[in-house]
Amino acid sequence: MRDKPAFRTESEFITWVERRTARRTPGVRLGIGDDAALVEVAPGQELILTTDMSIEDVHFTLRLHPPQAVGHRALARSLSDIAAMGGTPRYALISLALSKHTSRAWIEGFFQGLLALARRFGVAVIGGDTAVARGPTAIDAIVAGEISRGKALRRSGARPGDQIFVSGRLGLAALGLRLLQSPSGRRKHTAAAAIRAHLFPQPQCALGQFLSEHALASALMDLSDGLSIDLKRLCDASGVGACLLADRIPAPPLPDAADALALALDGGEDYQLLFTVPPAKRPQVPPRFGKIPLHCIGEIQAPRRLHLLTPDGRTRPLKPHGYDHFAQR
Repeated sequence: MRDKPAFRTESEFITWVERRTARRTPGVRLGIGDDAALVEVAPGQELILTTDMSIEDVHFTLRLHPPQAVGHRALARSLSDIAAMGGTPRYALISLALSKHTSRAWIEGFFQGLLALARRFGVAVIGGDTAVARGPTAIDAIVAGEISRGKALRRSGARPGDQIFVSGRLGLAALGLRLLQSPSGRRKHTAAAAIRAHLFPQPQCALGQFLSEHALASALMDLSDGLSIDLKRLCDASGVGACLLADRIPAPPLPDAADALALALDGGEDYQLLFTVPPAKRPQVPPRFGKIPLHCIGEIQAPRRLHLLTPDGRTRPLKPHGYDHFAQR
């Protein structure tokens, strides 16, 4: 028996989405239903635009990821990019290429997760595009944010002597994925926090705004692919190197310290923030931002190399081993 189509027409689907997203939002002059959305950009503000794709069997699987988590993660990826510039997310356009086997229940769950996150961050979903594909489901989340002119933070501002910080605990999302893939491991360990970190990552927009408003960070980016590879990207953009202190990296609480450190360095999908702070501003960085701890884990150096200082005083090269789409082929 063939699956019943989730919606009879594209117009029916658009109307269904519009009913769930329509509300008065400051700055939106025209939202879903026309050829394009119209939004106002305030004087003295700069627009931040980002887009992230989420593809079935690349970024999520139907077996491991509930539709609510897929929707949450699809938007969280783009919100984290806005956080990495110090901006405030405002508007989103969500495009879907749905597998022809996708059920209406899955679509409802997807939008439930996505819209719950959008409401929490004050983001209006104002449009997108839809298609039905023979292949796997693919999602593209475009987010527009704003920031005061000249306040946007970049990867390229780190200088020798700057202190390296990260927010939160790294490697939890990777641990959560491991536990989801291993039911026996899930029973063996208390893993609720790790699984939630993977399924429902929390973009650090408020922290990014704090760093921008107080001019604390010389460079900033989000941790999406892993600390080791993302730190290299920041250093390459800034023309510098770095030395990390292994015992200061906030790794997951695992009995195997080496395994925990590897997850923190290379796991990815934490969507925490990596930022550098000039020495003179180091005392202004609080130990916590709300409930999120801020950890000083190393220092920017002039030689364009990455090193890791171990607790026994030995220094070894730090090789980037995080996620790279092209390296996975």
